[in-house]
Amino acid sequence: MTVTVANPLAEQVYHRIKDDIFSFRLLPGDNFTETEMAQRQGVSRTPLRDALFRLQREGYLEVGFRRGWKVCPIDFDRLDNLYDLRIVLEMAALEKLCSQEEPGAGLEQLNAIWLVQPEDRLSDAVQVAELDEAFHTNLVAAAGNHEMTRVHTEVTEKIRIVRRLDFLKKKRVDATYEEHGKILQLVAKRRATEAQILLRAHITQSKLEVRKITIWMLAEARQLQEPETVPALR
Repeated sequence: MTVTVANPLAEQVYHRIKDDIFSFRLLPGDNFTETEMAQRQGVSRTPLRDALFRLQREGYLEVGFRRGWKVCPIDFDRLDNLYDLRIVLEMAALEKLCSQEEPGAGLEQLNAIWLVQPEDRLSDAVQVAELDEAFHTNLVAAAGNHEMTRVHTEVTEKIRIVRRLDFLKKKRVDATYEEHGKILQLVAKRRATEAQILLRAHITQSKLEVRKITIWMLAEARQLQEPETVPALR
């Protein structure tokens, strides 16, 4: 049996380009050739192409015959649909959690992270974004439905490009701690309906915030590009 081992260099290039897309150093609509990107990344075409086709499969890039590569536009309608699907999955998970005799595995760890005093809360946007994603992922996983968890993980990956922006403002970090803590307390008391109402409002507000911030950051990034062409891109 042959085991396929990922090319370590291709993996590195994949993460660097993906980070450029997530950080808007590569903007939606930007075009580039493989030669230009290979020079920019300092690698040969083989690991680069592995990385580019992986990003294409994930929906971040598109390629055209003789047109090179293009960063896909941000489809806000698709993101809205993914957020709606996320709400359905997480509300179903809450219903299941609140019907269990014993709390799902992992909830104790979530309590230790989110039910803390204000002075013990993290403030770094990247750290909070990672913890927030883990909170929702583990909440679904604790319900014990593996297929639900799998689909939720796929949705999480697809909205990550904008979701992490929700924590650039301190008030959103504070609100996340407060709301996550209340959801956990309601689950502990088996008050499913109240937990679901709060969860829906929590995710909906996050969706609205990241849309506003994404539009603003895109406008700012494009304005910075106005005076001169970004090297190695066209």
